[in-house]
Amino acid sequence: MLTTALVQGAGDTPVGTALSLSVPAQYKTLVEDAGKTCPEVTPNLLAALLTQESGFGPKRTSPVGAQGIAQFMPSTWEVHGIDGNGDGKRDVWDPEDAIPSSAQYLCDLARDVKDVPGDKQQNMLAAYNAGSNAVRRYEGIPPYKETQNYVRSIEALANQPTGDGKTATMAQAATAIKAAEEMVGTPYSWGGGNASGPSTGICCSPKGRSGTEITGFDCSGLVLYAYAKAGISLPRTAAQQYAASEPVKPGDVRPGDLVFYGDSPESIHHVGIAIGGGWMIDAPRPGTQVRVDPMDVMTDLYAVARPTSHRNKEI
Repeated sequence: MLTTALVQGAGDTPVGTALSLSVPAQYKTLVEDAGKTCPEVTPNLLAALLTQESGFGPKRTSPVGAQGIAQFMPSTWEVHGIDGNGDGKRDVWDPEDAIPSSAQYLCDLARDVKDVPGDKQQNMLAAYNAGSNAVRRYEGIPPYKETQNYVRSIEALANQPTGDGKTATMAQAATAIKAAEEMVGTPYSWGGGNASGPSTGICCSPKGRSGTEITGFDCSGLVLYAYAKAGISLPRTAAQQYAASEPVKPGDVRPGDLVFYGDSPESIHHVGIAIGGGWMIDAPRPGTQVRVDPMDVMTDLYAVARPTSHRNKEI
């Protein structure tokens, strides 16, 4: 069972009532307004969910057919999509419809599972991922790795402290590199790794590889772990970690900076930790281990960025 609530109990001041997460400028007002739809939804929670679902990519389609910035399945959209901008159409590809629809759907799910034991926000998020019936059947977050990781990732991102905006120090970078170096040789596990170290992963990679029986790291899990050792809390996925970092110019790259691969911020698919001399430590892909690779190991190097120094509450 997850131990950190997304928000405090009824009557307390909820975490994330003001939007502090990084949100593309064109969506900020939409997220702030939709994040007040019901008490169980806050702007930060909604921003974290949209980051997790699509990286704020309005034209994203998942391998299973989920659509748009909030990744609605067509059947779910048919029932729960709303005309958020009042133009007479319910368009899953239009963020002005999809973002308010996502918030309203979360509120509907919160009502569906309101009598389930446990944290109401966590149960609501689990229902968004696995369905209300599963949450009611298991009386809380279902024992599905995917759903448990989904709730944990959104919770960590929604509760990420604003911090002072400063980037990681050289000492923190050195600590992160040392932590990553100690994991060289650890197996790759799709969805594996957390702030505590290697863990079993989830199913499945785009090529169908599962991490459910492998204890290890995927690329972003390794980065999350290494920087947790340095006292810096990063979100779970490579795209989210890019959003939580500040890009650096090619001539300013230093050891400890994060190396990101993809075609755009929302399509980032890999991350490593620079160690100098054009090399990095990373967890490349299923079937490999944590290792040292050249930074040009992939042809779609997108950016190098430095993590912002949000301090962990617990290390």
